[in-house]
Amino acid sequence: MSDRMKNQAKKNREAAKGLRNRGKDDAAQRLEDRADELESGRVTDQTDTILSAWSWARGRR
Repeated sequence: MSDRMKNQAKKNREAAKGLRNRGKDDAAQRLEDRADELESGRVTDQTDTILSAWSWARGRR
């Protein structure tokens, strides 16, 4: 798991706490579920691949 994904999972959990404090349990649960997915390794980080493809495409025009 990349550092980006770890950081995003942490942010999701922090946001979920704030939502729970405001009584939005369903939305908080969705954020926590997403954080679990990010930490599980089932999701792959494609950021670098997409950025390199974007850079390549911009250079070709």
